[in-house]
Amino acid sequence: MTTTTGSAQKIADEFVHAWTGRDVEKALSLLADDVVCEAPGGRIEGVDGYRGFLQPFVTMITSATVIDVLGDDTHAAAVYTTDTPLVPDFRGIDHFTVENGKITHIICVFDRLPMHLARNA
Repeated sequence: MTTTTGSAQKIADEFVHAWTGRDVEKALSLLADDVVCEAPGGRIEGVDGYRGFLQPFVTMITSATVIDVLGDDTHAAAVYTTDTPLVPDFRGIDHFTVENGKITHIICVFDRLPMHLARNA
């Protein structure tokens, strides 16, 4: 696979490796104060809102693999898989917009059904 690199790709790579490595504070430091995240559960605004979205999930991760991070100077996409006690091999893709060295917009794509089924089992 050919990987395009640029400043957004580097920031996205640092971000996804931080949270998959359970370093929420490092991940949050890469976000703009007014970051917007569009996730399957709805729109999340601001760093504090994103912390409330990310922190509970990160505490459940038993292992994670970043498959790839591709991007250029303004946009990037990360593909990853995480293992949790409820759902092994939980896969996701995030698309990032980066401005002035900070992530300003994230589109999270993952299937909520495996987590929902595991919680109700």
